Amino acid sequence: MRGLSDQLTETLEAASQHEKLVFLCSFQKEESVILDELLRIAGGWDRIRVVTIDTGVLFPETLATWKRFEDHYGVRVEVEDAANAADPWTGPEHCCTPLKVAALERSLAGTDAWVTGVRREQAETRAGAELIEDDAKRPGVKKYNPLAFWTEKDVWARIFDRGLPYHPLHDQGYASIGCAPCTQPGDGRAGRWAGTDKTECGIHVV
Repeated sequence: MRGLSDQLTETLEAASQHEKLVFLCSFQKEESVILDELLRIAGGWDRIRVVTIDTGVLFPETLATWKRFEDHYGVRVEVEDAANAADPWTGPEHCCTPLKVAALERSLAGTDAWVTGVRREQAETRAGAELIEDDAKRPGVKKYNPLAFWTEKDVWARIFDRGLPYHPLHDQGYASIGCAPCTQPGDGRAGRWAGTDKTECGIHVV
């Protein structure tokens, strides 16, 4: 665990050198670990924007975890709205519309680096993730994946060791948690868009 802990710290220290750093937060277990370490490194949130994308169909448990994160870490989470009031998302076939990607672009506008909770173990589409990458979609922007080499077991060990808050749906078999209409219990990302060929929402697709 020591090697991975050093890796996490060193990657986030490098990320924290950027003047305009964004941490994209979905309130899952990975974000619990990253926020804890970011706070230790930065000593505050003056230079780090923590942003979430709200689709309007998040689980009630996600909204509650959002509040717990803000209280525990002393951070204010900025919101980018990806909801569609005229045509709400109702299932996997009507999920992760261009509105979500547009919200991501607004989140990253003017930034020079962003931090994600991507891990290689999560899915084949993420198996090549590196700790520090050039963002292929955004010239001049760095993408930091400080947990790239961590396993599920590693993440939980850190959470329990430090008594960090985490999303309660993880205790109900949800390894990965997205929007309520298109997320089911499952290992890895198997519960996301179950029954469809979809594997990513567009945010981490090159």
